[in-house]
Amino acid sequence: MRTGLIAAMAAILCVATSQADEPALAGGPSETLSSRDISRWLHRIQKPQRPGDISTSSYRGTDTCRWANDGECDDPGIGTGACDQGTDYSDCWRIADGVEDDSCQWANDGECDEPGFGTGACTQATDLSDCGAIINLRFRNDSCDTAFDGVCNEPGTGDGRCDARTDRADCYGRERPLTINDHYFGHDDRVFMDTTATPWNVVGQIDLDSGGACTATLIADDVLITASHCINEDGVTDASAVFRTAYGRRGGPLEARVTGYLIDPRWDEERFSNGNDLDGTDWALLRIDRPLGAELGHVGVRGLVQNEGHRGAMRADLYQAGYSWDTGAHLSGNIGCHMTEIFNDNTMAHNCDTTRGDSGSPFMVREGNQYFVVGTDSNFRSNPGGPMIYIAVRSEAWLQYYDDFVAGRIGTGGTSAQPIGKPVK
Repeated sequence: MRTGLIAAMAAILCVATSQADEPALAGGPSETLSSRDISRWLHRIQKPQRPGDISTSSYRGTDTCRWANDGECDDPGIGTGACDQGTDYSDCWRIADGVEDDSCQWANDGECDEPGFGTGACTQATDLSDCGAIINLRFRNDSCDTAFDGVCNEPGTGDGRCDARTDRADCYGRERPLTINDHYFGHDDRVFMDTTATPWNVVGQIDLDSGGACTATLIADDVLITASHCINEDGVTDASAVFRTAYGRRGGPLEARVTGYLIDPRWDEERFSNGNDLDGTDWALLRIDRPLGAELGHVGVRGLVQNEGHRGAMRADLYQAGYSWDTGAHLSGNIGCHMTEIFNDNTMAHNCDTTRGDSGSPFMVREGNQYFVVGTDSNFRSNPGGPMIYIAVRSEAWLQYYDDFVAGRIGTGGTSAQPIGKPVK
């Protein structure tokens, strides 16, 4: 990644509730995005989005929105809708006036540098030649209840059953450029999962008291598995959160508070931030204050590579699902994706479509009616000219701790940082 790009990406690659409290990105320039940078991006709080239409014939405005000058247009209709009309002028005027150009200093380098789908080094509408193939996807998502059903339901192009810009795959297709800085490997293969049915009723979301959210899965009556980076920020481990699951259940979802956790004894946020050598430590076992698994059931756990070997593991069909940023309240995921490479640090590369919000989401295998977690979503690495390299932590990284944590013999008793002690032999 070229010099200066890390700073330019700060607006999209962090967990934040406002511009004022966005943490600065650690580390200097590198050839690949660091795991911490990507991890922050994967579970950042999204700006609210709302559809709308405005006239662009006499665009006027100011930069008084809290998200002004972050490189992303937030006016309604032409942007995310997070700002009031005309309060994000500098980020929006080119889109409003229809004068997208190549004024970014990194235009015409073969890499889209706009926020969201690109690196974020440029303001939107200033890298036209490099980003032109994805302009029609800008500010669109698949949050409609009938998304992924093959029928366009947006107004104008479809029957109007969905709000504008909320039925992207059905109205604009599933093809995605390989160089997109988001999920997809040339094609979006995700589907919605039924959260009233096994195993999807035990794949839920942890909403952190400090802000942000990740996906987590019940693997015992009162134990969850997720990603360590979800509960670590600025050198502090804080698992204060509420877990909610079974959103489709009659009567609404069930919830419980996190009361304790266990992370890898080798976890070091700074090293995780600045390299890939600790990717295999990006896991966290969480304890909750209600045995939701006694009511809903829970999935099993398994070391797939340990049991099946490299060749067998790579042949196995994987089932993955998480609460992606772009599918609204819906659990979305993949059926029949695969490991593509297995690493010695208990991680794997995969071709499942994952994105922001999917951090901590499970990769499972199926045997009859039973499902077993064999990995959890972690981060991804840059791969110029090709699809991003998606990294997950294999269950072998934490299986040695599972029985003792479930039994209450190890792990913290609270949600603030506490010493974990020596690793279990």
